[in-house]
Amino acid sequence: MIYTVTLNPAIDYAIGVEKLEPGMTNRATFEQLLPGGKGLNVSIILGNLGIDNIALGFIAGFTGKEIRRRFEAFGGKSDFIELKKGISRINVKIKSSIETEINAAGPAIDTEALSLLMGKLDMLKDKDILILAGSLPSSLPDTLYSDIMKMLADRNIMIVVDATKELLLNVLPHRPFLVKPNSHELGEIFGVTITTREEVVQYARKLQEKGAGNVLVSMAGDGAVLVTQEGDILMREAPKGIVKNSVGAGDSMVAGFVAGWCARRDYGYAFKMGLASGSASAFSELPATRQEIEAVYQSL
Repeated sequence: MIYTVTLNPAIDYAIGVEKLEPGMTNRATFEQLLPGGKGLNVSIILGNLGIDNIALGFIAGFTGKEIRRRFEAFGGKSDFIELKKGISRINVKIKSSIETEINAAGPAIDTEALSLLMGKLDMLKDKDILILAGSLPSSLPDTLYSDIMKMLADRNIMIVVDATKELLLNVLPHRPFLVKPNSHELGEIFGVTITTREEVVQYARKLQEKGAGNVLVSMAGDGAVLVTQEGDILMREAPKGIVKNSVGAGDSMVAGFVAGWCARRDYGYAFKMGLASGSASAFSELPATRQEIEAVYQSL
């Protein structure tokens, strides 16, 4: 079974404004509500590709119930822990000539709720797949992902981590199967600006020196790079299309890669599926369907 973990899920409220004018009354041109959070995005795309999975995480209050309802409307299966206090966050995505995001903090997670999550994760078995995705609420220790990996170290579990900065660096000694920063995040880790694929390869290998297995790096319109744990380098241009929604494209890439790897255990196929899935979601207002992903795959 594949499990995704989203510790701070949200309702993503996207609102379009023809020209955003701060300090003035702005009229929306469109509105959209989606279940948000990197792990939930991964779960939805995996489900669209026919891969059974279960989403884990925390929800709270009336917004938490709405996250679950909208997630299940996409066919998602969940085993969320309901917090006794607070409400799940609402993140606002303002789409205008430039995109502006306002991400809320989310509810505090107490030790009892965290223990419940760790208990669920402790039930994972050999050959399960675990995807740890996204940031941590401030109420949780920044070692949580590494603590989870340490707990599961004696089991044959394939672990994927999509996180940034210290949260990602903390897990590397536990040798995750796959990490997926984008090129900007990869540069932030090492305090540099990355502009070329050759630089991506250079710093991806530095992550491998610290313990990462495979390193998949998205580069927005410049495509993607995969440095495998065998030392192979795969690069591809981004497919051509009109970007309608960049939110969740990287998560879709993770889902496509995992789906491709599960299907064939072939890096080339998994990489191509990852790029197709990420691009198909970027070209769609909603998470990409299987048909949309297959159409982009055929164009690569």
